[in-house]
Amino acid sequence: MAYETITVAEAGGVATITLNRPSVMNALSSRLRGELLTAWREVEARARCIVLTGAGRAFCSGQDLQDAMALGQMDLGRVLAEEYEPLLKAIYDCPVPTIAAVNGAAAGAGANLALACDVVIACESASFIQAFTRIGLIPDAGGTYWLPRQVGMARAMGAALFAEKISAAQAADWGMIWEAVPDEGFAAHVTARAGALAAGPTVAYRLVKQALRASPGNGLEAQLALEARLQGEAGATADFREGVAAFLEKRPARFTGA
Repeated sequence: MAYETITVAEAGGVATITLNRPSVMNALSSRLRGELLTAWREVEARARCIVLTGAGRAFCSGQDLQDAMALGQMDLGRVLAEEYEPLLKAIYDCPVPTIAAVNGAAAGAGANLALACDVVIACESASFIQAFTRIGLIPDAGGTYWLPRQVGMARAMGAALFAEKISAAQAADWGMIWEAVPDEGFAAHVTARAGALAAGPTVAYRLVKQALRASPGNGLEAQLALEARLQGEAGATADFREGVAAFLEKRPARFTGA
């Protein structure tokens, strides 16, 4: 399928979706959100890992305000409910591992779009900013959900109220993202990371995501019961049998996702 605002590339089980409006720092127009959701739903059925990144010098500058005003979409509650919510849930609920490769500035809804992914890898020159209060808004696109869980209430509150730029290194130190890596070799590093996940036990990855996301709402007894149930499911897979055989035979495992 041809897209106007994104590009999609697939190789070795990895689907890479690139936000492709570099002239406006990949701002989120209505068309981009729609195309991203369509592409995401299409590739998740066959990919073993999905990478989301941006073209040019930014990852994503957030909501395209000019687009919103031109389309009469300043009913922000409706836009969030009808356009952002389905997209964010598709990313969050994706059954395969997802990586946000933050290649530059990630601001406003763009920052929170990245945080919706399982793993965020940023180049050292990248930055994150909850810019909403600068225009009289609150963090949206999942920001009020992800930030307190990832960095704690004190840091989430400061980031939201002051709307100050957070460097990639600081974001990694806070636990907001997985890692900040040098700009030189960033693309190759992301490719290697995505390739490793695509070659891994994807059923186990899906169950890991399910278990970890249930943890904050569970007591110990409920979480132990969930672990037992999910581990039973993982233990019944061909990938588990292959993993044990590879360990005993002292060779790399060859996982198939079955």
